[in-house]
Amino acid sequence: MTTDPDGRAVLVTGGAGFIGSHVVEQLIDHGYDVIVIDSLDPAAHDGPPPWCDPRAEWRWADVTDPAVWREVLPRCSAVCHLAAKVGLGVDFGDAAAYVHNNDVGTVTGLQAMHALRWRGRLVLSSSMVVYGEGAYRCAQHGPVRPGPRRVEDLDAGRYEPPCPHCGSALTPELVTEDAPVDPRNVYAATKLHQEHLSAAFAREHPDVAVTALRYHNVYGPRMPFDTPYAGVASLFRSRLANGEPPRVFEDGGQRRDFVHVADVAAANRLAVTAVEPVDGVFNIASGHPATLLEMAEALCAAHGGGLRPEVTGGYRLGDVRHVTASIARAEAVLGYRPSIGLLDGMAEFARAPQRRAPVSR
Repeated sequence: MTTDPDGRAVLVTGGAGFIGSHVVEQLIDHGYDVIVIDSLDPAAHDGPPPWCDPRAEWRWADVTDPAVWREVLPRCSAVCHLAAKVGLGVDFGDAAAYVHNNDVGTVTGLQAMHALRWRGRLVLSSSMVVYGEGAYRCAQHGPVRPGPRRVEDLDAGRYEPPCPHCGSALTPELVTEDAPVDPRNVYAATKLHQEHLSAAFAREHPDVAVTALRYHNVYGPRMPFDTPYAGVASLFRSRLANGEPPRVFEDGGQRRDFVHVADVAAANRLAVTAVEPVDGVFNIASGHPATLLEMAEALCAAHGGGLRPEVTGGYRLGDVRHVTASIARAEAVLGYRPSIGLLDGMAEFARAPQRRAPVSR
């Protein structure tokens, strides 16, 4: 691979992963040279996965290693930073690993940029989990933010958050990028810290534009098979692959926005290729929210075999009830146009390959 003299190579961290591998392909297909840093974390990979695009230059290294950043950054005019530990994990015992992979990995890259006086675009993969609960409106009190969910309510099947002022039912609304942030688990806290670290860096380095993309519920080919760190779509798909029905928590009425990985990759590409550098945060979603039960039913129908979702009434205290996004800012500024709807996306995902968990040694 050759890098053109204007430094058009793009560095993609985490490029062997679910989302990162699609970003790599889209950038190459649009004429960019790509360099990848990926540690092939043994918790996720047994080795290089088969979808590693041979057109990219692969560096099997850890983003917490400053040497690899210093080596590749001078050849790049943009960085898509996707390397991260994702999902809710098992319990708080995972906290140190999340902070190390997500926050230390990010600041290591930022320090290398500072030392090299690097100029370019940083496209940061963030998440809708930074919002905590979504946006709600009370008929009497207008926009409100519900408090933390209570175990006694969840045990009694009262899943909808009430108005914190009068206790009335609330209407869920779309979250905009200006909504208050309220990370409610370790993963969410690290994603928000990545945003804050990058924004602090950009304030001192005006030649670096930071575009933070807050992904909503991403799904599609190459999602990991059943692990504690997988997203809900992957967990449902994994159960179907095992001949078991998806198990839907609560009453299935939780609203999310399921966005296909190809559309998420396109958002990264648009941030890299925009005529002018783009600063700020952007929701990246499909623009068409659905309940978890609707998603599970679509996936079951596409998979075939007569299985139906099983609504369990169970819950996880760290989950939120509704969080769906406005994508108006991404449409207006980035030209983002999601192209794959839920039914078409689930029809593909029902048969798409998943990344199997490594075999224990």
